[in-house]
Amino acid sequence: MTPTFADIEAAANRIAGRVLRTPAVRSDSLSRATGADIVLKLDNLQATGAFKERGAANRLALLTPAEAQRGVVAMSAGNHAQAVARHAHLLGVQATIVMPKFTPTTKVTRTASWGARVVLHGEMLAEAAAHAHHLAETEGLVFIHPYDDPGIIAGQGTLALELLQDFPDLDVLVVPVGGGGLISGSAIAALAMKPDIEILGVEVEAYSAMAQRLAGKPVSVGGSTIAEGIAVRDVGELPMAILRELGVEVLLVPEAAIEQAIALLAEGAKLVAEGAGAAALAAVLHYPDRFVGRNVGIPICGGNIDPRILANTLLRNLLRDGRLVRLIMEMPDRPGMLGDISTRIGDEGGNIIEVAHHRLFTSPTVQAAQLEIMIEARDAAHGAFIESKLRERYIVRRA
Repeated sequence: MTPTFADIEAAANRIAGRVLRTPAVRSDSLSRATGADIVLKLDNLQATGAFKERGAANRLALLTPAEAQRGVVAMSAGNHAQAVARHAHLLGVQATIVMPKFTPTTKVTRTASWGARVVLHGEMLAEAAAHAHHLAETEGLVFIHPYDDPGIIAGQGTLALELLQDFPDLDVLVVPVGGGGLISGSAIAALAMKPDIEILGVEVEAYSAMAQRLAGKPVSVGGSTIAEGIAVRDVGELPMAILRELGVEVLLVPEAAIEQAIALLAEGAKLVAEGAGAAALAAVLHYPDRFVGRNVGIPICGGNIDPRILANTLLRNLLRDGRLVRLIMEMPDRPGMLGDISTRIGDEGGNIIEVAHHRLFTSPTVQAAQLEIMIEARDAAHGAFIESKLRERYIVRRA
């Protein structure tokens, strides 16, 4: 059964007090970076760090006493898992969560911390889902689907309901797409409140299952992605039907755009987002002409990113922006050369981050040495200027 706007309003009342009504804020830094007027809905501030709280709280509140007694089982790459585990715990319901083996450790640990039984199974969500269904059948558990469920969709739609209540002047709402629960619920709510608003979905290129299904193409997905929260092969049939009926377009973004969005949120907006949570901003960055001058609503729908992945993403973005410069230099192997190089870099305002000095295997002669050096610069132009000053005396190439 397709949920209605009335179902979403009922869900909002049902989960009030159980799920945080997250703030929505205009972002000056992101607006200047994109040329659009950006409004962020901060669902990374939920107790489990993601919007999935909404659907899980609503769906579990709809359990009959007999179903609650049996317990529930869910499959998820992390955020739905934590949400079901938390709200099951709050209701005194036993939860079993099946997660793919690739799930980041932080999500596994947080899920277990709510008292859920965590089972790691399969390489992809489809394999985890099959095992979760098996446990539901053999153990008599109630299966809580992460997106293909009217109660879940209605709960997720409360995000757009709150956002449009706070910012009714939005022209477009951009929503990440995994299985489709968030965007289908958000589309129902947003179009009921403002019929002329544009709804756009976003998938990462390697996992464009919803776009492929909507286009009538066979699904072909795979590979690694930083946006593992939306790395889905099997989209929800109900969400897909809703998007088709409402004419929602799904945009595709490359992996680099996701990384850029994570870094921009951290540096510009001072917000931590996981890959899936940054996907909507990635679309604004990748398709600037579609958003310039428009009021754009973006849910930061998850903040559960592994610290190591976040650190590497920020460093990779510094390299792309030219604020970190890696150079390989040929220099005479005699006293004072390292001091001369460091002085030249320092005099021009560069900061040496890392140095590797090689004599035996890389230099064409025993009279020379090779230096690999990483320099922090203000921007790409500054890095190029430092490089030009080093070229005045040394043979230099980019690493």
